Amino acid sequence: MNRAQLKEYLDAKVEQYNVPDFIPHDPIQIPHLFTDKKDIEISGFLVATIAWGNRKSIINNSHKWMDLMDQSPADFILNHEESDLERFDGFVHRTFNSEDCKTFMRALKHIEVNYGGLENAFAKAYLETSNLQHSISLFKKYFFEIEHLPRTQKHVSDPMKNSSAKRLNMFLRWMVRKDNAGVDFGIWNKIPLSELSIPLDVHTGNVARKLKMIKRKQNDGKTVAELDDFVRKLDPQDPAKYDFALFGVGVFNDL
Repeated sequence: MNRAQLKEYLDAKVEQYNVPDFIPHDPIQIPHLFTDKKDIEISGFLVATIAWGNRKSIINNSHKWMDLMDQSPADFILNHEESDLERFDGFVHRTFNSEDCKTFMRALKHIEVNYGGLENAFAKAYLETSNLQHSISLFKKYFFEIEHLPRTQKHVSDPMKNSSAKRLNMFLRWMVRKDNAGVDFGIWNKIPLSELSIPLDVHTGNVARKLKMIKRKQNDGKTVAELDDFVRKLDPQDPAKYDFALFGVGVFNDL
C-alpha cells in the first residue's frame, strides 16, 4: 500500500473500532461508570496503571479497586484518612501490590491538594517542557514527591528512560481525545490533541511493523517517536485515533 491507500485503510479501521461497542471489552469501561470529571480522571488513571496482562484480570481488579473506594474515587482520594487505606491490604495486580496501591492513593491526594488535580499537573508539566512525552517524566516527579518505597516508582513509566509509557499514553488519550464516537472522554482542554502519542504495546507494534509504519523491533520510547512521526503525517490534528485501528486489527486478527 502507498501512503494514501494506507491512510484510507487505517481511517476505515478507526471507524470500525472507535465505537461504543468497544467499551464493554476494554478497561475504559471502568471510568465510563462515572459522570463526574474528577471521578472519571482518577478512576481512569488508576485503571490505566494496572492495564497490563490479561484483560479480564485488569477489568476484574479495576472493579475491585473501585468497590474498595466505595464507587466514589474522587471523594475517597480527597477525603481518606490513613486508616482508610487498611482496607487495601491484600490488593494485588501482578507486581502491583497493596503498598503500591496505597502509595498511589496518597500520591493522588498530593496531586489534588498541591497541583489542583491530574489535568493541572499534566498541563503544568507540558507548559514547562512543550513536549508531552517529556511532561510525563516531569509528572512522575510531581507524583512521587510524597514519601514512598523505591519499588513503587516502576509503576509510573518514564519516557526519558526510553519507556514507551503505554499506560500513561493510553490514559492521556482517554482524557484528551475529543470526537463524537463516545469512547474517549475528551474532558481535558489544556493539552493539545495533536500532541498525543499512540499507546504502543505488542498488538499495535506488531501491526504497525506489518504495515511498514515503523522499522524498530523494540516497543520502546524511540519506537513511539517513530510511530508518532508516521501517524502525524496521516492526521496532524488527531494522530492518536489510529490507536483504534492498530489495536483493533491486532487484537481481532483483522489484517
